[in-house]
Order: sequence, then C-alpha cells, then structure tokens
Amino acid sequence: MAIEATRTYVGSIQNQRQVCDGLDSLGDSASKIWNVARWTADRIWDETGDIPDEGTLKAYMKNQPCWKDLNAQSSQKVIEELSDAFQSWFDLRHKFDEANPPGYRKHRDRRPKSTVTFKEDGFKHDPENNRVRLSKGSNLKENWSDFILCEYQTRPDVHLSEVNRVQNVRAVWNGDEWELHFVCKVELETNDSAGDGVAGIDLGITNIATVAFPDEYVLYPGNSLKQDKHYFTRTEYDTEGEDSPSEKSMWARRKLADRETHFYHTLTHTIIKECVERGVGTLAVSWPEDVRKSDWGKTGNKKLHTWAFDRIYQYLEYKGEMRGVEVLKENEWDTSKTCSRCGEDTKSNRVERGLYVCSSCELVGNADCNGAENMRQKITPSPHGEDRSNGCVAQPSVHLFDRESGTFNTREQVVS
Repeated sequence: MAIEATRTYVGSIQNQRQVCDGLDSLGDSASKIWNVARWTADRIWDETGDIPDEGTLKAYMKNQPCWKDLNAQSSQKVIEELSDAFQSWFDLRHKFDEANPPGYRKHRDRRPKSTVTFKEDGFKHDPENNRVRLSKGSNLKENWSDFILCEYQTRPDVHLSEVNRVQNVRAVWNGDEWELHFVCKVELETNDSAGDGVAGIDLGITNIATVAFPDEYVLYPGNSLKQDKHYFTRTEYDTEGEDSPSEKSMWARRKLADRETHFYHTLTHTIIKECVERGVGTLAVSWPEDVRKSDWGKTGNKKLHTWAFDRIYQYLEYKGEMRGVEVLKENEWDTSKTCSRCGEDTKSNRVERGLYVCSSCELVGNADCNGAENMRQKITPSPHGEDRSNGCVAQPSVHLFDRESGTFNTREQVVS
C-alpha cells in the first residue's frame, strides 16, 4: 500500500554568483513588506486596541508600492508569516510577562535577507535539467529578465523528477549563501504490520522518550537538546540588536531550529526502527490532555511551551505508518502515579522525579519506565507474562544522542 506524504528537499544553488544579486533583492523585498505590514499593524493596534487580522493586512498591503516587489503569492506569504507570529505571541503573553510581539526585520541601517516562498504560479520547475525559474515582482523586472534562473543540486539519492508534485519552492539564506527548499508531495510504499508486539512510550522533558518494549525499557534523554538550547539561546540574547534581531541572533535561531528538527527526526526514526526489529506492531504514545491549559508557574509554563510532545507524536505517526507500526494516542492520566505491577494508584509512590516506589507491592523502579509500562498496558491489559521486576524497571538501557554521528547509541558506546 502507498501513502502520500510531504517532504522538503534542500538543493544547493550551482550558479550562485549569477543569481545571488537577484535573490538578495527578493530577500530584501520580503523584509521590507514585513516591516511595512508590521508598522501598519502597530498603528492600527494603537488606534483600536486590536491587532489587524491577515485579511485586513493583505487588503491594505496590496495598495503599497513594495507589494509588487515580489510575486503576488510570495507577498501574501510574508503577511501570513507575520499573522502567525502575532498569533504565537498572543498565545504566549497569557503565560509569560516578558513575551514580546514580533519585531521589525532590521539590523542597524539595513534589512536582513528574508526567506522568499514561491507558490504554484511563482516558479517553473525543470527537474530533468535541475533548474527552476523564480518569478520576480513587477517592480523588479528589468527589460526581458522577469525571472531568476537557478541551477541546483540535491543529494544523490533525491530525484525531484520522481516526486508527485512540487508544492512550493523557498529561497533561503542560510547565513553564508542562498539555497533552495523544495516542498514536495511524494508517494511512499508502506509495509504490512511489523508484528504482534506492543510497546508504550512515556514522553517527558528530561527524558524526551521512555519506551517500554516487550523485552526491554529504553531511555532517550534530551541532554544534547538542552545543551543546544542553552548555547544558541545565549548566543541569540548576547547578539540581539537594539531594535530587532541581529543577523547572528537570527542565525542562532535557525541553527537551533535545525538541530531540534534533526534530533526529533532521528529520535522517532530510531524508535520506529526498534519497534520493527522487535516485532512491535502497536505503539501507545502518552498524550498529556489539556496540559498547556493549566498554570504550572513561570518556570513550568516555559518548559511546557517548549515541550514538543505533539511534534514527536506526528513524526512517530507518519514514520510508523510507512513501517507497519500503528501509533496510538493514549491519555496519560494517572500513569505516572499508578504501579505498573499491582495497579495501586497512590500519588506518594512517586517519591521524586526519577524514582517510583510502590507502598503495596514494593516495586522500586525508574518513574518514567513505570509510566511507559502503564502506557503499554493500556493496549495489553495482561502483559506478556515476563517478570517486570525491580531489576528490569530500575535499570533501563540508556541511548544517548551522539552529535558526531547524528545517531542514538547506547551509553557505553558513546563513552568509549
């Protein structure tokens, strides 16, 4: 069976010298549209007390000279990004007093290069010759040159002529040069069920994922993710401009986002691969229902906002579908305080964050492993029959993320 999925492929521009000036002008224009729209939103906000919605901003901006610097759909995309940024800030400000609205795209006296998105009528793709034509806005057309012709190269294993459809193309400044991101619809073959086994996952902030396989518990800590956030967030704040983010702070944001994406893709790929190898055809994922609607205090709310449990679930779901693993979303209510051996439901059994001690059957184990086993038992009320004793629950395997290889390895392999 085949499914249709969305994939983004990166292409390096081979004729960088010939097209960089044209792409620079488009990137600058995108920043200008953002800034004018941001200024307009500020004026309306001051006068009415409300932030204009996406439709209002588009209607106003269509009459501004800078609108025609880009293809119409590319200009619309900038306004959509600004509206999304305002919405994110609006959601955050209810929890964080220091949350700031989206700023202007400006670094001292010049604008940074913004990403430019070309939708269906903004590009013409020639996959056989690895070329793509990107439309200029009417203001930037010079004589016969109403487009920028980019020659690109993707990874050797990627052939864009084989994808179902290229939905859009993004010109992205990576801090050193321009590159192209092709957002494509692709058809992927899926496997039959990986097996009859059942596994459970407890998602967390310190241990990003704890998996109860039929024969083993495995912890996937987020140490490297935490280190990246500390380093790149500090870099961003240390280089923040007076009126808006500097180029280096924007680079830090992009770098952190790229590393987080790689981490979560690698994590979910590893878990699904382990499921296939262990004959697990069903994976129960803990889902913290309405957790972000509660007030957990200033520090707790910040951690919850960055907790990517929904993102992890989405990655697991589509990766599992391709490999024959059914991924189920299960409410995690009471799984952290319920004993996975005898079923006693006592909050005091959770002695501390990482330790679970059952006052009834005397089970002593890792709290996250206990939660993952409870998730597994939501699908298999009668476990496989093996002894989930103190040794198994208290001493799980630990797989750490290795930056050099970009993979998860057992703790012993990383240390060596």
